Amino acid sequence: MTQDEDAAAVTDQPDGPVPTGPAPGSGGVAGRRRWVAAVAAGAVLATLGGLGAALLVKSPAQAAAEAAPPRPDVLTAPVEHRVLTSSVITRGEVVAGHTVDVIPQVAAGEGAARPVITKIPVRPGDTVRAGKVLMEVSGRPVFALQGDLPVYRDLRPGATGDDVRQLQRALRKLGHRTTPDAAGRFGSGTKAALDSFYRSLGYDPMAAQEGEGDPVEDARGGVTAAERALEDAEDALSPPKSASADAGAIGDDGAGRQTAVSRAREDLSAARRKLAAAQAAAGPMLPAAEVVFLKSFPARVDSVSAKVGGEATGTAMKLSAGRLVVQAHVPDYQKDLIRPGGTAEIYSEVTGASAKGKVDSVSDAPVQAGASGGEGQVPHDAAQTGQGPSGWLVEITPDIPLGPDLTGQDVRVTVIAASTRGKALVVPITAISSGADGRTTVTVVETDGDRRRVEIRAGTAGDGFVAVTPSAGGTLAPGEQVITGVSREGTSP
Repeated sequence: MTQDEDAAAVTDQPDGPVPTGPAPGSGGVAGRRRWVAAVAAGAVLATLGGLGAALLVKSPAQAAAEAAPPRPDVLTAPVEHRVLTSSVITRGEVVAGHTVDVIPQVAAGEGAARPVITKIPVRPGDTVRAGKVLMEVSGRPVFALQGDLPVYRDLRPGATGDDVRQLQRALRKLGHRTTPDAAGRFGSGTKAALDSFYRSLGYDPMAAQEGEGDPVEDARGGVTAAERALEDAEDALSPPKSASADAGAIGDDGAGRQTAVSRAREDLSAARRKLAAAQAAAGPMLPAAEVVFLKSFPARVDSVSAKVGGEATGTAMKLSAGRLVVQAHVPDYQKDLIRPGGTAEIYSEVTGASAKGKVDSVSDAPVQAGASGGEGQVPHDAAQTGQGPSGWLVEITPDIPLGPDLTGQDVRVTVIAASTRGKALVVPITAISSGADGRTTVTVVETDGDRRRVEIRAGTAGDGFVAVTPSAGGTLAPGEQVITGVSREGTSP
């Protein structure tokens, strides 16, 4: 074979090792087919082996999940043993127990055509003590004194009544004695005390007399005239120092001169009574326009709407005094759940302050907050007609005094409407069912899966739970599971 024939023979051979056996022409095709079939069979066996291993080898979590019991077809919850309360949650406002609107006026006798604000020595948020000057109107002071009665008249010397007694008590607390006056009588002691108080403020008291002239001086002049007339009448009645021819005539007129003396004495008595009356009526007075009575001190200036130099019209200033309370307005469906004496909790989201309290009162009729009452005072427990929340007014007094910074704040109020006496058996509300037979029951799921119906009597409800008591013959214990519903996963579509 030549060199070119050898190269051609090498080129015609297939890649890889040269197979042994019969020549291609005598059976090589069948051999290759058997070789391909063997490779395919081996691949199939390998796949089946991997699948079998996957079926036999499991993770611990998968094994536990397959070993667990099937999901229950009902939802359950445990019976609990605890104190249960029913609550009403609402919003309330912190307000003072007593508020007053200061409405400036011109005191009678001052001659001012209109009230003008001439001084305001306080600002909103200031603390006010008894005897403090709040403002000056047309040069006259307006001050605060302690008392329950609203002022309704000028108090003048000689006046009597409970308002005079209130004034005397307020003056004594400020160190101005009213003796020897009896309680409720505006006499010399009260005049002296009132005069001393005004002068301690730096003002002259207003005189009780109206009009021109001085009634006391006029009455004193009348007494002097009556005294002289009596002296003259007594002199005329006396016998002459020496006898004379007309002595008989003088004696004959003795009865007339005696009458003149008697009348002169009567006139003097009347003049002295008039002087006493004038003196009693004279002195300082307390104009209604110059005083504001508050039930307690210290008080607080809530707002000042007046300006110095401006005409005083309407409310110039708002004051609050007394212990801070919380007032809430509840709708009809909550009103019957709240009763006086009930326990309440107060919480401010602004400051984080909290306190417990008692329900003082629930209004007899729906009210609307925001309007002021008469005589400048704002009784929050009275029927209102202004803007603000409406409903049944509930007033709550905290067990401890609230800080003044809470005044006017909106707070959360939780009123305990009912509570179990100590711990009781409770179940979720959804666990209770009423059958066609009229019985109220719960269904207990036993540990072995059995179910047991227990007839119960329902009690206090709150926070999604109900206090229950098993009826005669029934048993129910803490920790037992009661059915509360049906599981969606356990039901067929």
